[in-house]
Amino acid sequence: MIINTGGRTDTVQYYTEWLLNRFTEGYALSRNPLFPNKVTRYELTPDTVDCVVFCSKDYKPILPRLHEITDRFNTYFHYTITAYGKDIEPGVPSIEESVETLVKLSEIVGKQRVAWRYDPVLLTREYTIKRHLNTFGRMAKMLSPYIDRCVFGFVEMYKKLETNMPELIPLSVQDMDELAQGLGTIAEKNGIYIQTCGKNGNYPHYHIHNSGCMTLDILGNANSIIFKNLKHKGLRKDCHCIESRDIGAYNTCMNGCKYCYANKNQQKAFENYQIHDKDSPLLLGVVKPGDNIMQGAQKSFQKKRNG
Repeated sequence: MIINTGGRTDTVQYYTEWLLNRFTEGYALSRNPLFPNKVTRYELTPDTVDCVVFCSKDYKPILPRLHEITDRFNTYFHYTITAYGKDIEPGVPSIEESVETLVKLSEIVGKQRVAWRYDPVLLTREYTIKRHLNTFGRMAKMLSPYIDRCVFGFVEMYKKLETNMPELIPLSVQDMDELAQGLGTIAEKNGIYIQTCGKNGNYPHYHIHNSGCMTLDILGNANSIIFKNLKHKGLRKDCHCIESRDIGAYNTCMNGCKYCYANKNQQKAFENYQIHDKDSPLLLGVVKPGDNIMQGAQKSFQKKRNG
């Protein structure tokens, strides 16, 4: 089984102590977003978890104690660093600070376990194609010695963005092609393996690979694991990733990114943070009398394990 710590919120940045506590105690509870009284228990032990996947925009809070997890588990790290400033990502560190932290992370866990996410790519009057390519080029030069690959994707135009980002300029097919060509050229120049994930176009002519960002090949190569040849069911439509189990919770990330899909609104995340208990097995709140706790299925994907 693959454990995902950062699909619903930036657990690493804002809930570091809770996350470390969960791996120390050896289990976590996850509340069903659609049926709140249904709670799933996942064992967080090396014999039940094939790999722990992280996704964050700031690993600085966890770096001093990250070994508590990496010493025991196979791991892989997605680090999102984009071209945007505080106007779009209020709670995210600057590019310079983020690059510095990624370098430290890579030196701790090894470059083969670190993916740089330049995602989502969106356009406004401030963030033009030219600005994206200039910023991406500057970052690519600094990050190339420290990453396994770069994953990028174009912003998904879901309805909430019409309210949260009225300044957004819809991406045309020509815009996406120009961006893909530029990103692919820069990545090749810097020796970076670059790929899309999900439904983000097909650009092999620009040296851009099309794959899931969390596949058994990626996780296996990073950790010298031999996995079974399994179909990747994905997390949503057009996703080519291996299925995983998320221990986070929606409406809890305080980064305030205007393009965020995981928060209903920014205020809700701050309100929910007030009921967070670092000692609770749930990221948000505590177990209630009417909760139905079920043991989650934890089948190994490795060849060398039983099941």
